Amino acid sequence: MNYQRFVLFGLIILTISCARRARPEGGPEDFDKPIMVKGDPAFESLQFDKDEIKIYFDEFIKLKDVSSQLIVSPPLKYPVVITPLGSPSKKITIILSDTLQENTTYTFNFGQSIIDNTRGNILDNFKFIVSTGDYIDSLEVKGTYKDAFDLEIKDPPTLMLYEVNENFKDSIIFNEKPMYVGTVLDSVNWNVTNIRAGEYLLIALNDVSKNYKFDPKQDQIGFESKFITVPSDSTYEIKLFKEILKFNSSFRPEEVAIGHIMFPFEGDPEDFKVEVASEKPDGFKDLSIYDKETDTLHYWFDNFEQDSILFHFSKKQVYDTVKVTLRSKAIDSLRIRSLVQSTLNLRDTFKIKSNAPISILDTSKILFINKDSVKVEYDVMLSSYKDELSFNFEKEYDNKYQLLFLPGAITDFYNIINDSLHVGFSTKKPSDYGSIYLTLNNIKSYPIIVHLINDRGELTAQDYLIKKEEIKFENILPSKYMIRIIYDINENKKWDTGNFLQRLQAEEVFYYQEIITAKANWQVEQALPFE
Repeated sequence: MNYQRFVLFGLIILTISCARRARPEGGPEDFDKPIMVKGDPAFESLQFDKDEIKIYFDEFIKLKDVSSQLIVSPPLKYPVVITPLGSPSKKITIILSDTLQENTTYTFNFGQSIIDNTRGNILDNFKFIVSTGDYIDSLEVKGTYKDAFDLEIKDPPTLMLYEVNENFKDSIIFNEKPMYVGTVLDSVNWNVTNIRAGEYLLIALNDVSKNYKFDPKQDQIGFESKFITVPSDSTYEIKLFKEILKFNSSFRPEEVAIGHIMFPFEGDPEDFKVEVASEKPDGFKDLSIYDKETDTLHYWFDNFEQDSILFHFSKKQVYDTVKVTLRSKAIDSLRIRSLVQSTLNLRDTFKIKSNAPISILDTSKILFINKDSVKVEYDVMLSSYKDELSFNFEKEYDNKYQLLFLPGAITDFYNIINDSLHVGFSTKKPSDYGSIYLTLNNIKSYPIIVHLINDRGELTAQDYLIKKEEIKFENILPSKYMIRIIYDINENKKWDTGNFLQRLQAEEVFYYQEIITAKANWQVEQALPFE
C-alpha cells in the first residue's frame, strides 16, 4: 500500500513538472488579422434569396461601432441586424429586413468594425458579397477626395453613385438613396466596387445623418461635374464644400434687450428687409444691421412704448408678418472695450468695440499720445456693423501709446454716452519681426488671392495679385508658415463655394505645403512652384 502511494505521488509530481515545463514563457506577439473561413451562403453566391447571412472566422472576433462602420451597397430601406454585438464570437449573422432587388450585386462592407478578441487586430474593410442574379458585378470606380478649401478634411465622406436612366432627376440626391455606395480607403483614396456597366452621377457627402441623402444644412458635398461612364480607366478627384443655403427667415426672433431684436436667417440676405408694421409714434427711430458671420439681422429701435411690435418681412416678392412680444424693461448701458491687449503688432489695426451701434464720435474728447506725450495723428473708421472703430495711424517700432476716451467721446443709438476708458499698448522692435518675399511660379491664371497661414492655421497676412509680381510679407511674427492661393475666377476678391444644382464647383484652392520659417530679424526670399 505504501509502495503504491509512493508511486502515485511520484506520478503526480512528474505530471505537474512536465506541465510546468510545457507552459509557454512568451513568444511573438499576435499581429494576424482574423480570417474568414466560410460563409453561409458562400462568398459571392449567386441567386441569393435568403433573409440571413452567416460568416465564420478562424478565431474569436468582436464588433466595434458596427452600426456606423457597416456600409451596405446598394443601400437598403431598412437597416440590417448584426449579431452578436456584446460578446466575442467566431460567427457574424446578418439579418435582412428588406426585400432585395433582382439581378443586383450586394456588398456588405464592415469598415474597421471587425477586430480579433485578444489583440484587437483590425480586419480592414472586410466585404461580404452576394448577388440576386446570375453573376457578380465586378466593375470599379476609384479616385481621391479632399476639402475644397481647407488643407485637411474633417470627416471622411461617403461616395455614392446614382444610375442615370429615364427616371433620373438632379433632385434624386435629396430624396432617394444611391445605387452604389463606396469605401474610403485612407485619408486620400476611395473606391466603389462591384458595379455594373452604365452611366452614373458621382457625388461624395459628409453624410452627417447617415441616411444617404443630401441635407445642405449640415452636409458637405462634392461631385463630378459630368456623368461618368462605367467601365472607365479614369480616376476622379472629388472636392467637398458646404453650399450657401437658400434664404430662410422663418426662425423665431429673439429680444436681446429693450430696443434690440435679433432675427436669425439662413442663406444670402440680399434684398431681405425688416420693416415695422405697427403704428410708429413720434420720435420713433430704427436701424437694421446684418451680421453675415452669425446669419443674424440686428434690429435696433427707440421710442416705442407698446408691449408688442409687428414686423413685415420681405425678400424680393415674398412677404411675411411676425409679432414680437416685448418684455425687457431697461436699456443696456453703453460698454466699449479695446480689442488690443498690451501689444499691437505692426500689421494689425487698433480697434475699439461697442455693445451697441455707434451714432456719434466726438474726436475732441479722445486723447492719443505716444511715449513722449506727443499727440498721434490718426484716421478713424466706423465698421459697417456700426459697433467697431478702427484707428489708422503711422505705427512706429518700439513705442508706447496711450488712448483716453473721455465721457461723451462715443454716443450710441439710444443717445447714451460712454464712461471714461484708458487704453495703453506698445509696439515691438524691428528685430522682433521677420520678412518673407515670395515669387510664385506656374500660376495658371490671374487674379489670385495669396494667404500666409501660421502654424496654428490662422490667416496672418494676405495679398491680391492681378499679375506676376513679388509678394512682400513684412513685419510678421516669427513662426512656421504655409502658403495658400485661391484662383479668384469671378474677381470678387474672396473664395466662393460651389452649388450642386447649378453644377458649379468651388473656386480652386492650392497649398504650397513646404513650410516657410520666418525668424526674428531675418529675411526669407523664396520662389515657389505651383502646379
